[in-house]
Amino acid sequence: MKVKDTKSRVEMMKKILVIEDENAINDLICMNLEIAGYKPVAFFDGEDASRHLKEQDEYDLALLDIMLPGKDGFELLEEFKEHDIPVIYLTAKGDLPSKVKGLRSGAEDYIVKPFEMLELLVRIDIVLKRFGKEEAEEIHIKDVVINEKKRTVHKNGVEISMQPMEFDCLLVFWKYRNRVMTRDQILNILWGVDFEGESRTVDVHVGNIRKKLDFSDVIITVPRVGYRMEG
Repeated sequence: MKVKDTKSRVEMMKKILVIEDENAINDLICMNLEIAGYKPVAFFDGEDASRHLKEQDEYDLALLDIMLPGKDGFELLEEFKEHDIPVIYLTAKGDLPSKVKGLRSGAEDYIVKPFEMLELLVRIDIVLKRFGKEEAEEIHIKDVVINEKKRTVHKNGVEISMQPMEFDCLLVFWKYRNRVMTRDQILNILWGVDFEGESRTVDVHVGNIRKKLDFSDVIITVPRVGYRMEG
């Protein structure tokens, strides 16, 4: 039974192609994708990725560098479009003409190196939702059940009233569980990078979540840094 359950979870994981010719960057991206619950498949050459796509195209997303050996990212984008695989560019080409070309050609997003890994994970989540590739499943944490689609939270079968931002904050912790998150990172995800309010706002929401759900041992304070959800 355990083997069957494990196989089922693996099949449900979102498969993401990572096409990046720098080994260290490719490895780092794949490691973080695995931590976030995705199944990355790495390629270091554009031509190799193109050949693979002809044999296997069941992917939910592609992270694509532009300057690649073999076929470059602009060439590969057309092939991904044919297979209905959304693309996020990850590239050192930060000039405006390249950005405009990439986005006008059909890429869903364009991220310039160097980038924050958390920002990449958030943008991946946004694109997957846009394409309807994120299932709305129930999330179980101890005796708490979270339904993302219905935006409800139940503890021991009793519905708990949550403010909209408390609910969103709880989802952020879940999606990036086991990762230390600073207050600024949490604020940027919840309100956007231009948020100019007080970072201690996060502390208020965390305090409310802990109290309502008895999560003092689930959402851990990391002194002088921020928070981490154990899970």
